[in-house]
Amino acid sequence: MHDAAWVNVNLATMVSGYGTIADGVLAVRDEKISWVGPRREWRGAAREEHDARGAWITPGLVDCHTHLVYAGNRAGEFELRLKGASYEEIARAGGGIVSTVKATRAASEQQLFDSGKKRLDRWLAEGAAAIEIKSGYGLDRDTELRMLRVARRLGADITVRTTFLGAHAVPPEYAGRADDYIDFVCDEALPAAAKEGLADAVDAFCERIAFDVPQTKRIFERAKALGLPVKLHADQLSDSGGAALAAQFGALSADHIEYSGEAGIAAMRREGTVAVLLPGAYYFLRETKMPPLEALRKHGVPIALATDHNPGSSPISSPLAILNMACTLFRLTPEEALAGMTRHAARALGLQASHGTLEPGKAADLALWDVASPAELAYALGASPCVGRVRGGRTPR
Repeated sequence: MHDAAWVNVNLATMVSGYGTIADGVLAVRDEKISWVGPRREWRGAAREEHDARGAWITPGLVDCHTHLVYAGNRAGEFELRLKGASYEEIARAGGGIVSTVKATRAASEQQLFDSGKKRLDRWLAEGAAAIEIKSGYGLDRDTELRMLRVARRLGADITVRTTFLGAHAVPPEYAGRADDYIDFVCDEALPAAAKEGLADAVDAFCERIAFDVPQTKRIFERAKALGLPVKLHADQLSDSGGAALAAQFGALSADHIEYSGEAGIAAMRREGTVAVLLPGAYYFLRETKMPPLEALRKHGVPIALATDHNPGSSPISSPLAILNMACTLFRLTPEEALAGMTRHAARALGLQASHGTLEPGKAADLALWDVASPAELAYALGASPCVGRVRGGRTPR
């Protein structure tokens, strides 16, 4: 006996391609998927039967790169960029990440939670089942830990994976002393986050306006010593060897990678590192350097997508908008885009055993869509055809 079953439904299992099952049935037992297949083959029984009225069911969407917890905004910098200032120029003048650090340090844990919860509701409304939330706007021990605690608290209605991003920028009090700041991160902040069980992974910003390869290696070596997997903001503004570095450490993912060379891409494939593309930042910063899509496809690197939600370079709160941007800006197919926010995004968070596809044994975290085909999810920019969300086999109240 199954706990619940959805009938009169079309399924995009995302196991391979869309993995379409027309007129299917999906059943749930003990908060996990217990049966998936065509209705003509269904012989089971369920305590509750839900008529999906011809809707499509997909795995709940997975956003594998966000900076959701922070205070303030940077609308003023948006105006500056429109007047010609570059992201790098703003950062070097004391804006950018450092301006958000000031606001976040001044915010209480409850204030950060309240603003984060308000933002998170937008993901839930678009069928999200899992989300990654980074620290990185504290750049001191207490604020970094506070951000991670807030991220953990936000996991009541969605699966949250937390990432320690203490190496996001050099804080003002360490200006000109980046190596000393790396000492602080490795010796104090990161071990504190690990001791409290607040971090599921460790990230760093390896770029000319942040940290170089040797400094990033120190962060990764410390993370590995603490038993934490790593991921990397890599090659966003230049080919600094970030993709190859990520692969060297067996990173879950290398994110951005607009400037990554083919050697780095090949290394990612060998080590199983997922490429996470962030079309929101590309759009918002009016970038022109495309990610190396052909090299990624040639080498068979899994391509994930994410919002990169943050107050400076991608204040985008819509996973569905990202599907459209990936197709329009990067020329992904709708099928590739949806795989990028389900199957491959789950792998980028180490959640491939529980999320990303509709298969028996996986979490019954689903999204229901009023569409004629899955391609529509990437088609209508600004539309949200999500008509239901299921978490653990139950419809949230």
